[in-house]
Amino acid sequence: MVNPIVGIIGGGQLGSMLAAAAKKINIGTVVFCDDKDSPAKNFSDEFIFGSYHDDDKINEFINKVDIVTFEFENIPYQTLKKINEIKKVLPKPEINLLVQNRLSEKDFLNKINISTTKYVSVKNDKELKSNIDLLPGILKTCTLGYDGKGQYKINSSEELDNLSPDFKKEFILEKLINLKKEVSVIITRFSKERYEIYEPIENIHEDQILKYSKIPSDINNNTSEKSKDWAVKIAEELDYIGTLCVEYFIDKNDNLYVNEIAPRVHNSGHLTINSHNISQFENHIRAICGLKQIKIKKIYDAKMVNLIGDDISLYRQKKFKDNEFFFDYLKKEIKKKRKMGHITVTKKC
Repeated sequence: MVNPIVGIIGGGQLGSMLAAAAKKINIGTVVFCDDKDSPAKNFSDEFIFGSYHDDDKINEFINKVDIVTFEFENIPYQTLKKINEIKKVLPKPEINLLVQNRLSEKDFLNKINISTTKYVSVKNDKELKSNIDLLPGILKTCTLGYDGKGQYKINSSEELDNLSPDFKKEFILEKLINLKKEVSVIITRFSKERYEIYEPIENIHEDQILKYSKIPSDINNNTSEKSKDWAVKIAEELDYIGTLCVEYFIDKNDNLYVNEIAPRVHNSGHLTINSHNISQFENHIRAICGLKQIKIKKIYDAKMVNLIGDDISLYRQKKFKDNEFFFDYLKKEIKKKRKMGHITVTKKC
């Protein structure tokens, strides 16, 4: 049987690592991206530059691949739906549509009895001011926005008059909890009740951007097991195929809340490239292509550090130890708050 050609929509670092993982197991890749300088073109077998609304480029992409996936969720649903009518898109476009909207995502989670922080839909200034019981809180756009973009932290009602959100967009107000830790669980689902699940990863953010991830996480066994159980439940409910990340908050009383679902490989799972026999990226390719499921095994404990903005310049000059693994995303322009690379440090379990 000839291995399929995988189409990847999006050409950032996640697309790069998906292409690299595919190459490792002799799977060809074609990246379709609206950024002509996207780093994934350095790792894929073929690269198509064009708008996600350009029918000619979409058709060119479709004709070159056997199956399609994506590296970020903010892709027009109609584009994914159009592609899926000809070549299968995994995970399903409907899943992407669900999690593109923070309100529908949280409604879904609550419907299946999974806890989130308290939240409310906010469409105008009057609705915002009538929900001060959810303060301190974070006001977020329901769609788009990542790494802190489109978000306003509100500590008290006195701050409301100084806010100027654009209410042409839909917002959600989420109550802040007394945060103890943030963790994420990466799961790859191959089919019904067939999955590989990585242990919870502990994460630290700076300026609302992920800075550090590590395994093992410093959480109790009950919380660890619940976080994995919920990840399985979410993947099963969505009939998900591929790698999925569930991000969690843990409060001071060790209560667990789902923050977000990421229907793709995830930044916090970068360390799996060096810590496990099979990375989150390879597992994703295996799952969507229907390849053999291999039981994952942790080989090393690990810590990952995101290199943001000018951080990359120093690391490009460094020499590394045998247990240090430097990844340069090969982005052409260094920008403040832009993820430019990462380093993973491993140690014996």
